[in-house]
Amino acid sequence: MEQCACVERELEKVLHRFVTYGHQSEERLDELLRSVCEIRGQLLAFGVQDADISVLSQTMAQCCKNIKETVQMLASRHKDIHGSVSKVGKAIDRNFDAEISAVVAETVWDTPERQKYLSESIVEHLYRQGMLSVAEDLCQESGVVIDMSMKQPFLELNRILEALRMQDLRPALEWAVTNRQRLLDLNSSLEFKLHRLYFISLLSGGITNQMEALQYARHFQPFASQHQRDIQILMGSLVYLRHGIENSPYRSLLETNQWAEICNIFTRDACALLGLSVESPLSVSFASGCMALPVLMNIKQVIEQRQCSGVWTHKDELPIEIDLGKKCWYHSVFACPILRQQTSESNPPMKLICGHVISRDALNKLTNAGKLKCPYCPMEQNPSHAKQIYF
Repeated sequence: MEQCACVERELEKVLHRFVTYGHQSEERLDELLRSVCEIRGQLLAFGVQDADISVLSQTMAQCCKNIKETVQMLASRHKDIHGSVSKVGKAIDRNFDAEISAVVAETVWDTPERQKYLSESIVEHLYRQGMLSVAEDLCQESGVVIDMSMKQPFLELNRILEALRMQDLRPALEWAVTNRQRLLDLNSSLEFKLHRLYFISLLSGGITNQMEALQYARHFQPFASQHQRDIQILMGSLVYLRHGIENSPYRSLLETNQWAEICNIFTRDACALLGLSVESPLSVSFASGCMALPVLMNIKQVIEQRQCSGVWTHKDELPIEIDLGKKCWYHSVFACPILRQQTSESNPPMKLICGHVISRDALNKLTNAGKLKCPYCPMEQNPSHAKQIYF
């Protein structure tokens, strides 16, 4: 992150110079344009013959001089901006290693099946972002076939999110009412928050919306037990409607960040109903790679310096554990208490009849003459009765 911050500082300098250069250029060019228009107006009004030739000559010379100085000044400052842009490139080269092949598996995308998985992940990400036309073009060019049943939820999701960004709550409310029971099963407060935000939008309209707000308050009845305090605050704000909510103790109800919050809540709950993560697999993988790559580059450098090339021989496993934070925790991990190894697809956890769990490798090693004695209790059992556990 420190490297990114360093590059970001250089970018901010360049952007600041661009903005300053744009403002100064507009001011100087507007000033020159006004000067030229004044001279042109004088010539049209009085004519060349009536004007004093010497005065006119001096005026034209001064105008040409100002134009030349302005052009030279703008060209010089534009040249300085080029220098700042080149510094950004140098900062990127200085803070990032362009050669990362040493920590990348060369055969990671070598099969058509894996390439298909990658294309499907990109298409799903584009659908999530609402870039439908780009996703369709990618499907045509890559030959990926996406079932309509997979595409339709994202179309509806983006339609509702677009409406929320335009501060239109009706599509989201219709969706929430349709999926009310499923949302309640998730212990979601989405429907109440949508009704609350619609009620606040009525309050912001002033005293003219008082009756409509009172009638709309009936929608809060199903949520009275769970959100009693919030409903009391909303109803109490009606007292100050004549003087304006923005001038009352309830002014916090009008905070604009509520629209961004409701978009996040809707995305989270809608994805939960669809059985999807809030972030697309592509964005999660990319973010995880950005966090892990600097650590892997440092480890690779240390291995090469100490000539310990045999430490990291498999490209599908990491030489050290990299903490990506709780945000990237998606699956439970089980370590076998017998062999003290982390289980995998080829060595999954197995549940014994007695309830204890060990890895398949440990199960095979503990099996003797077709029988297995649990290492944690005296129960003897048939190893074929053990069941694989799926996380």
